[in-house]
Amino acid sequence: MKKALTAALAATFAVTSLGVASAAEAQSRGDRYEQRQDRRDDRRDDRRDAREDRREWRQHVREDRREARQQQRAYARWQQAQRRYNAGRYYAPRGYQTRSWSYGQRMPSYYRSNQYVVSDYDRYGLRQPPRGYHYVRSGDDVVMTAIATGLITAVIAGLFN
Repeated sequence: MKKALTAALAATFAVTSLGVASAAEAQSRGDRYEQRQDRRDDRRDDRRDAREDRREWRQHVREDRREARQQQRAYARWQQAQRRYNAGRYYAPRGYQTRSWSYGQRMPSYYRSNQYVVSDYDRYGLRQPPRGYHYVRSGDDVVMTAIATGLITAVIAGLFN
């Protein structure tokens, strides 16, 4: 009987120690599960933050484009001459007619001759052109072009009568 009692006690201790170990193990598994879950949540938050950052960036780009369009629309008004000057009769180059030019176009080389270049820009209230550019008269308008290529960088409409 002593042996049976000892065996029963040993079995009871073994089962309780297994039960404690399995409870601790289950708790540690639960902790690991929670840690994994926390990491997943952190990654989701990071992705969510990155998505929000992209959205904000797109919105800023959209606003910048909107401002640029508004500036382009205002460009024609801004380039309208505030005052008109008398500069004598205008004769277009042979084979050309008076036309309105716009930003980004190229003027033919005929317009780059001294007859059409406005060298006394102070007299007409114009600022000094940057190096490599000059003002050219085309009808009632003055156009700032690159000397070498004829690329138009600014148009001041209606400067002359």
